[in-house]
Amino acid sequence: MGAVLIVQGMKIKKILIANRGEITCRIIDTCRALDIATVAVYSDADRNALHVERADAAVNIGPAPARESYLDMTKIIAAAKETGADAIHPGYGFLSENAAFAELCEKSGIIFIGPPASAIRAMGGKSEAKALMEKAGVPLVPGYHGDKQDEKFLAAEAEKIGYPVLIKASAGGGGKGMRIVESAKDFSDALAGAKREGKTSFGNDHVLVEKYLGNPRHVEIQVFADSHGNTVYLFERDCSIQRRHQKVLEEAPAPGISEKTRQQMGEAAVAAAKAIKYVGAGTVEFLLDGDKFYFMEMNTRLQVEHPVTELITGLDLVELQIRVAEGEKLSFTQKDLKINGHSFEARLYAEDPSNNFLPGAGQIKFLRFPLESDVVRIDTGVREAPFGNGDAISIHYDPMIAKIIVWGKDRAAAIENLSQALDETLIAGPKTNIAFLRRLAAHSAFAKGDVSTSFIKKYEKDLLPQAVAPDQKTLALATLGLIAAREKPENASGDPWNDLGAWRIGGMVDDRFDFGDAGVVTASYPRGSSKPEISIGGKKFTAEVSSSGFDLSFDAVLDGKHINAVLLRDGRHMTLLHPGHHAELAYLDPLAFEAEDDTGRGKLTAPMPGKVVAVRVNVGDAVKKGQPLVIVEAMKMEHTITAPADGVVANVNAKPGDQVDEKLELIAFK
Repeated sequence: MGAVLIVQGMKIKKILIANRGEITCRIIDTCRALDIATVAVYSDADRNALHVERADAAVNIGPAPARESYLDMTKIIAAAKETGADAIHPGYGFLSENAAFAELCEKSGIIFIGPPASAIRAMGGKSEAKALMEKAGVPLVPGYHGDKQDEKFLAAEAEKIGYPVLIKASAGGGGKGMRIVESAKDFSDALAGAKREGKTSFGNDHVLVEKYLGNPRHVEIQVFADSHGNTVYLFERDCSIQRRHQKVLEEAPAPGISEKTRQQMGEAAVAAAKAIKYVGAGTVEFLLDGDKFYFMEMNTRLQVEHPVTELITGLDLVELQIRVAEGEKLSFTQKDLKINGHSFEARLYAEDPSNNFLPGAGQIKFLRFPLESDVVRIDTGVREAPFGNGDAISIHYDPMIAKIIVWGKDRAAAIENLSQALDETLIAGPKTNIAFLRRLAAHSAFAKGDVSTSFIKKYEKDLLPQAVAPDQKTLALATLGLIAAREKPENASGDPWNDLGAWRIGGMVDDRFDFGDAGVVTASYPRGSSKPEISIGGKKFTAEVSSSGFDLSFDAVLDGKHINAVLLRDGRHMTLLHPGHHAELAYLDPLAFEAEDDTGRGKLTAPMPGKVVAVRVNVGDAVKKGQPLVIVEAMKMEHTITAPADGVVANVNAKPGDQVDEKLELIAFK
């Protein structure tokens, strides 16, 4: 899907990929097609990662924290020299927009597969980039983009602009170092948080302040330029569906945009690229308000969402990057480019949508993707695990698990393919956003193309409904899964009294399955039949069930409908998966002993592993429900933990700089 330029005779023979995860795996695929050898680099946390397994060679570059491994330029260069790599591809993130790294590659005689350092530097700071665009006549959102960083001065500028305003880390991206400020009383805390996060993520606490547009669209233009002065735009992507200012679903082309607006934005993006003598793949991002568009920033790298552009143009952007880095001219002009169909990319994350999309981590217990085809593509850096535990999502890096990418002849067909692909994606382990993505793809407003950056907030009740108890069919299916588990060879104990199930001398008896507050299910076996009759709350279901060997799945027929499902157990906790469904259940096994549940009352615990950035209370302080108490940095983001109820602080168990584990008690209350 996409790679149409491949010919023999590449000058580059070996590429080191200075990144990790799904982008590294995808670059490896392109390099193999071009007969280019690949070198992976990995931290201690990624020793057994998929990208390490798939590369032709791999080099360990240090401890898990990115600053000690993936961000260490000298280690990356040393690994390239050690393995004889001709070039370095930085992927996206980490060192991809680091001008100093591009210069270091050049000094070391290694080809940097990206733009020249001068272009990175020109667009590396949001403030400088906006000044450049203003000079070029590209419309900007009203705001202050200068060098003065005094808090009083910035607060005065915010008053001039008018609230609400947006504070953004000048060197940032991906929503990091960004705060929406509704009123003057919140400005100081928001500024401190944005500066702190900018310093942590990018080594730069410089910020800009601009008017916050409440309901715009986020539309970006993919540009490509060679070193011979040729620059084109590969149309647009709509990235409006966001949470925490980070993209969660992208599409190309953008819905409802006129050809006139598309051309104007494309030409403005090309002008921006030419203004800085750009070379390679880049993205110019705009806020679109009706037919008016405003320059936001330029990302001088390949973007996470580049696959949707590949699917509507038939081009492999990584291959283009390599060819341009070798000095080749683009083999096409703007007139040669046409949009073919429609494409979506949904980002599958380890996160909890019900808790403000809080990032998560942990081992993947089960993972099954849809089969790849002409209309479905899966980009991932983790392994499928149909027979047990899979790879782990680390606390040290971005929590994205995979990108689920689809194509259709038109937008409606692409949405249908997206919904089916999401339904066929089954995962258990850390909390994920898969159910949220399914609801999003099925939403009527989304189908109409009514998208904006406030889409999730606008339709929050539909997309993030209150949790409800499992329905009767779910309990019936879980019961069949428990029955099927008895048939699996690995569950046979060898003790006939444990392996008999519901059989007794003189006939069958009812089997009882207690799911706590959700209900009790009875499985009855009519005399002479091996098919259970399932009943719950007066409702009866006809059923059949069989085990699928040593796999975690089972086959069931429930009221005439065939279902292939997966049931995982971890003590009382059960996860039931089947296409389009994900249910969490509590099973009270009468033969299992479990300690009393800790209700967590009277204490504040860490919601995830991370580093304590700030503690805002002391012993003896009275606090109100919702009051910010502790700030924890995890997954490259800051997370403010608030008081669960009114109370008085009895003990403070954490201080700034502490590394804390999930569920560790941070504060105790009287």
